[in-house]
Amino acid sequence: MTTDASRSRPAPTLEMVAALAGVSRSTVSRVVNDAPNVDPDIVKSVQKAITTLNYIPNRAARSLASRRTNSVAVVVPESTSKVFADPFFATLVEGVAQTLVETKYTLNLIVSSEARPEKTRSYLLGGNVDGALVVSHHSGDHSWTRINDSLPVVFAGRPFRGESDSFYVEVDNQAAAERATQHLVEQGRTAIATIAGPQDMYAGIDRLRGWEAALHSARLNTSLVEFGDFTESSGRKAMRRLLDRGEKIDALFTANDQMAAGAYAVLAERNIRIPGEIAVVGFDDDSFATSVTPTLTTVHHPIVEMGHRMAEILLSLIEGNPAERVTRLPTSLVIRDSA
Repeated sequence: MTTDASRSRPAPTLEMVAALAGVSRSTVSRVVNDAPNVDPDIVKSVQKAITTLNYIPNRAARSLASRRTNSVAVVVPESTSKVFADPFFATLVEGVAQTLVETKYTLNLIVSSEARPEKTRSYLLGGNVDGALVVSHHSGDHSWTRINDSLPVVFAGRPFRGESDSFYVEVDNQAAAERATQHLVEQGRTAIATIAGPQDMYAGIDRLRGWEAALHSARLNTSLVEFGDFTESSGRKAMRRLLDRGEKIDALFTANDQMAAGAYAVLAERNIRIPGEIAVVGFDDDSFATSVTPTLTTVHHPIVEMGHRMAEILLSLIEGNPAERVTRLPTSLVIRDSA
C-alpha cells in the first residue's frame, strides 16, 4: 500500500545507487544494462545497492509514467527440464491464460534460474510487466526479494518471506494430506509410508505434516519417510530406499502424482501388487494419476482454478482495486483403483 510518507520520499536515482556502491554513474548504467566486461565484484556491489535502495531503472520510470505495459509475468524458479515435465505448471498457466484472454494483458513466462536471480529481478523491475505471478517458490529463492514493494505480485502458495503482507492462493495441503492418509487407515492399512516433497517448500512441509497427523491419530508408525523433489525419478529413488529398509509397508502416500508414478515403476520391478500388497494415494490429480495402471487414488488439486484466481487477484491489484490477501481453494479425494 502506498502511504503519504512513501509518496513524499524521493525515488532512488542512478546517482544514489552509484554513491552507495562507490562507483561512477556510468558504471551503474553499464550494470543495469547488462553490459559485458564489468568486473564481477563491481556487479555484485551495484546489485546490492540496487536491492538496498529498491531502485527502478529509468526505463521502468517511463513505463510507470504511462502506467501500463499491458503484460504480466508468470515466474517459475525451477529448471527448464522440470517445468516442461511437470503438468502442474502447464495446468496453472492454462488457468492464467484463460483469465487473460478476454483482457488487454499478454502473458510472459519466465523460467528463473537462481544461479543469477538478479536477471529476473532486473527484468521484473525494468518496466517490462505490470505484475507477476510467482509459482513453485523455495525458501532459498531470492529473485523477487522485496519486488512486491514496487510491483504487484501474487504467489501460488504462501511465500516464505513476507507472508503477512503478500497475496497468495493456496489449498490446505496439510488437511488434504491428512484426509488422504486417513483413507488408507480406513482401508485397514497399518504400515503406511510416505514419499514426501522437498522441505524447502510449504507444499512439501504441509503434506508431510498431514501424513504425520493422520498416523499419530491412528497410533501408527511415522518413521517410514523418504524424500523426493516432486519429480518421477525422485519417486523411483525414494521407493527403492523405502523397500530396501526391509520393513513392512502396506500403503504409500506420495506428496504428488509424479512421485507416485515413479514408485509404481519400482513396485512393478519388484513384483509388488497394487493395491493387493500395497495401496497408493497421490496428490494433485494430474495426468499421471490416470495414465498409470491401476489408476491412482489422489487428492484433487484445483490447479486451473488456482491460475484463474491468481490472475484475477493480480489484475485487481494492477488496477488499484481491493483484493483478498489469502485465497484458499477446496480439495477433494478422488477414489480410483490404487486404494
